[in-house]
Amino acid sequence: MTRVIHTGDTHIGYQQYHVPERRDDFLAAFEQVVEDAIAEDADAVVHAGDLFHDRRPTLTDVLGTLSVLERLDEAGIPLLAVVGNHEAKRDAQWLDLYESLGLAVRLDDEPHVIGDTAFYGLDFVPRSQREELAYDFAPHDADHATLVSHGQFQPFDYGTWDATRIVEESSVDFDALLLGDEHKPGTKQVDETWLTYCGSTERASADEREDRGYNIVTFDDAVQITRRGLDTRDFVFVEVELTEGEGLDRVTERVGEHDLDDAVVVVHVDGEGDPITPAGIEEYALERGALVARVTDHREFADEREVEVSFADPDEAVRERVRELGLSEAARDIDETIRASKVPDSNVADTVEDRVADLVDDGDLAVFHAADDRDPTPAEVDGGETTPERSGTGDETTTESADTDAEATTEDTEDQSTMGEYL
Repeated sequence: MTRVIHTGDTHIGYQQYHVPERRDDFLAAFEQVVEDAIAEDADAVVHAGDLFHDRRPTLTDVLGTLSVLERLDEAGIPLLAVVGNHEAKRDAQWLDLYESLGLAVRLDDEPHVIGDTAFYGLDFVPRSQREELAYDFAPHDADHATLVSHGQFQPFDYGTWDATRIVEESSVDFDALLLGDEHKPGTKQVDETWLTYCGSTERASADEREDRGYNIVTFDDAVQITRRGLDTRDFVFVEVELTEGEGLDRVTERVGEHDLDDAVVVVHVDGEGDPITPAGIEEYALERGALVARVTDHREFADEREVEVSFADPDEAVRERVRELGLSEAARDIDETIRASKVPDSNVADTVEDRVADLVDDGDLAVFHAADDRDPTPAEVDGGETTPERSGTGDETTTESADTDAEATTEDTEDQSTMGEYL
């Protein structure tokens, strides 16, 4: 029997809402996972990618993670991991650094056996490079086998990477696929193979309302997958539907019904009531002990052209304006990468250079063509107006892209690739 903790999407280093305490929360959540693994004497901790939120974590983040991994190593519990899209670099990975220190194993197409189970790994692969991927893994002689990977997989909702194909075409029969990238946990079955997402260990988005946690996976006569929660910072979600005549007092009354101490408070206002000032509600929450308060009034729309932009969400206003500029797919990708990942000013030039290089490496230079260079639609030929289609800008998830890293969505024209090129 082999029993492992399956975690991922820890996003260490993410300073959500620009608050240092939130940066600490992401490392603290990973520390909880490791402490549980030690307490439970797990055979291994399996990390399914996005250990870090950014490909350039700060030295503080690198050292903090190092300290956690040293405690795991002292307990004799290995970390088996793959590289996710957020942290992926074009050359050596941060995971390679920890492996060189004897604190981690970067899984690949060779089996790494723990107990009676062989573990394999497949790093995140851009969508344009998946079609020619050959799922060729070295053989093993263990009782069970599992693949650890990072991406949005079908048959899960919003999946773009066909897990059925992996199961059917792989040279190894897998009992399970332990997955990362989707921040919501879930489990499905393809033929005789179990597919499971562990979910993120902290809320990287206000859309992630479910409790955070990780999976415990046991390989015995059958695969058993259970879930355990983590004690993370409270998020207080307040939904207010104002009726006619109601306004600020009603919203603050609803907010005041909750324990706000050290919590992230997220307020959504709708209905037919009076106009409100989001800043006033945020101030009210902060005075009552909230760490962060964010208020969105869905009734507030402005723009003479009737573009629906909420003043309570300036980021969306910027995104709306960018969509109207007719930029190329690459330009929109770079814009979203810089803004959504909160890149420091000192790193903007390097980040842009890396993203452009990644797009060129993907092989389809059409992504650099302006949106206006595309063939006109029938409506445009007839004199009608159209709005440029918004390209995907996240890691293929519909949640708020705090968890964001864009990828090219064009087809790859290179020759067939092997697993080793991406591992």
